[in-house]
Amino acid sequence: MQEYIDSFIDYLNVERGLSVNTLIAYRKDLDFYMEFLKTRKIQSLSNTTKSEIFDFLLNLKDKGLASNSIVRRLTAVKVFYRFLTRESILKEDPTSLIESPKIWKKIPDTLSLNEVELLLSAPNLRNSQGIRDKAIMEVFYATGMRVSEVSNLKVSNLNLEVGFVRCIGKGDKERIIPLGRKAIEYLKRYLENSRPKLLGKNACDYLFLSRFGSHISRQSLWKLIKSYARKAGIKKPIKPHLLRHSFATHLLERGADLRSVQEMLGHANIATTQIYTHVNKDRLRMIHKTYHPRP
Repeated sequence: MQEYIDSFIDYLNVERGLSVNTLIAYRKDLDFYMEFLKTRKIQSLSNTTKSEIFDFLLNLKDKGLASNSIVRRLTAVKVFYRFLTRESILKEDPTSLIESPKIWKKIPDTLSLNEVELLLSAPNLRNSQGIRDKAIMEVFYATGMRVSEVSNLKVSNLNLEVGFVRCIGKGDKERIIPLGRKAIEYLKRYLENSRPKLLGKNACDYLFLSRFGSHISRQSLWKLIKSYARKAGIKKPIKPHLLRHSFATHLLERGADLRSVQEMLGHANIATTQIYTHVNKDRLRMIHKTYHPRP
């Protein structure tokens, strides 16, 4: 059965152009499913039925998985079986009549404007790493890019004269995002002073470097933001998308149109961007409750 997963992952990579992280997630979810089938002593995918799929979902629920994680794993299994039937490996798709349960989308955590200022002011600008960190967080907040996208930025992706960055997002899709004045200011400072010191005698095309002069990983970027959030006294849960969520929410609060925000975030579907309009609604409800004479 493992060879079928390998073929499926190759298909997602070559024909659908999904990102490495998405491919890893698909493989991990399918590995969970295969382990479940082994516990049922099922040796062939042709022997699986709707009953096994439902039992798999119940097993995940019994293990305490969140509903969105269960839906994600079901989606991986459904797409996998669809691939197998299209390739004539299986005659029937046991998931064809199974609908993914609808789940409530959780409104993302965001930072207030004051919290953003505290976070962006946290780095020590008297050393090379502090200037690098300041530039990194200014880019995050100015562009709304994902952690992996910032990690994979190269020096050649910048156009500081015009004030844009070229971002390669999910599925190798390219988008152009404006850079704010502050982000440009600290990027120039980083490129002129800090990056050469971090680079030393190394050769590296990536924009942001580790203290060893090599490509900084997305895990390191996440840890960096968490560290500065603690330093700034921010009590909210720190997640990789925190500045991305804040970027989108603050733009919409100030009147940006949804399509423009969708374009900058790199969302394929505008429905994904609409989650941030709920944040606005909650804020309006709070303002109404606070200031209306008859709340």
